[in-house]
Amino acid sequence: QVQVVESGGGLVQPGGSLRLSCIASGSDFSRVAGYWYRQTPGKQRDWVASISRWGFSQHADSVKGRFTISRDNAKNTVSLLMNNLRPEDTAVYYCKIFQDGVEYWGKGTQVTVSS
Repeated sequence: QVQVVESGGGLVQPGGSLRLSCIASGSDFSRVAGYWYRQTPGKQRDWVASISRWGFSQHADSVKGRFTISRDNAKNTVSLLMNNLRPEDTAVYYCKIFQDGVEYWGKGTQVTVSS
């Protein structure tokens, strides 16, 4: 059974940076695709970034140039480096791991951008 756990959220000032991490235990990690989503109260969960099993990455237009998704197969980890954070980036950030046609979600980590 794959378990997904996010970490790295917190409170940061506008213009600051955070690095989120997602560890997928129990997976055959070299075969998975990794995704980051975010959600604010009362709104749908929005896709932020994704990375394929071969390392091909994509980012939503709203974060392009500021956020970078990466993976470390040796550590079973997908990371999201977030630079130049804005108040509108405030949300709960969720990691999704996709393996063999099955989605596995973490419980999320809160990111708050405020002065």
